[in-house]
Amino acid sequence: MGHYILRQLASIIPTILMSVVINFILLHAAPGDPARVMAGRDNPSEEQIAAIRAQLGLDQPLPVQFWNYAKELAQGNLGQSITYKQPVFDLIVERLPATLLLTVTSAVIALVVGTLLGVVAARKFGSPTDTALSFTNYTMFAMPSFWLGLILIVIFSSKLGWLPTAGMRTVRADYTGWRDTLDVLQHLILPVATLALVQIPIYFRITRASVVQQQREDYVTTFRATGMPQSKVFRRYALRNALLPTVTVFGLGFGFVFTGAALVEIVFAWPGIGRLTLDAVFRRDYPLLLGVYLMLAVAVSIAVLITDIVYAWLDPRIRLR
Repeated sequence: MGHYILRQLASIIPTILMSVVINFILLHAAPGDPARVMAGRDNPSEEQIAAIRAQLGLDQPLPVQFWNYAKELAQGNLGQSITYKQPVFDLIVERLPATLLLTVTSAVIALVVGTLLGVVAARKFGSPTDTALSFTNYTMFAMPSFWLGLILIVIFSSKLGWLPTAGMRTVRADYTGWRDTLDVLQHLILPVATLALVQIPIYFRITRASVVQQQREDYVTTFRATGMPQSKVFRRYALRNALLPTVTVFGLGFGFVFTGAALVEIVFAWPGIGRLTLDAVFRRDYPLLLGVYLMLAVAVSIAVLITDIVYAWLDPRIRLR
């Protein structure tokens, strides 16, 4: 198992390095000029724009810019944000807890609820319960996250007044201790519900199809023929094998939840990475965007690593490959 983990760790480093190169090239090839954005809209002269470009180092050839960026990155320096005039690392660390709270909570809820619903539907395959659950989940799967978030705001905030509309805390409330925790949880309900509802159908569909397939396998038929109770066959053998695809989807999808959370963060004014990334895109903040993209690459790589480890634990045959 240890050698397997080391092999997986060794494969992560080239992946992250390649993502750094690709992100740098694509970002600088995209339309827009940070110097013109910084110069403002009051008809800046070309001399002013050229001076800003020289100050930012954008007047140098692209290979030179990448070399300078790589040297700073090797020293653990992500650069300074053009917009906020602060270190990129500090900005990301400041916003990361809010995004992790939102994404991890919604991902775990979606995994548990989607898997349970998928198991129930598969166990009652072809019944009205299966049809109702499938129809509901397919409907939720077709809903965009930002639209669903707006609908939840209209219903539970504007109409019923049960939950706050936006933000992470009540403005000017200055709560402390448990009252502050409850306030954050209250603000967390709607954005978490939005993200979880659009993810649940994914786990539902994977689990349902996998459980139905496992129940038709020969080894399940053999166990049943020996007189073993069906509930025991399902819990000890069929369910464990059926969960392997679900674990894979969760691990691979967890890293990409950050990108899906961006729209939800914007809708609910959640102070996370999503809003920070949107501002960086509009202002062509290259250092900040590169820092966010690097964080996403690391998050996806770690998620894949954890998935491989869990997969190998569930299926020991994986370690021998």
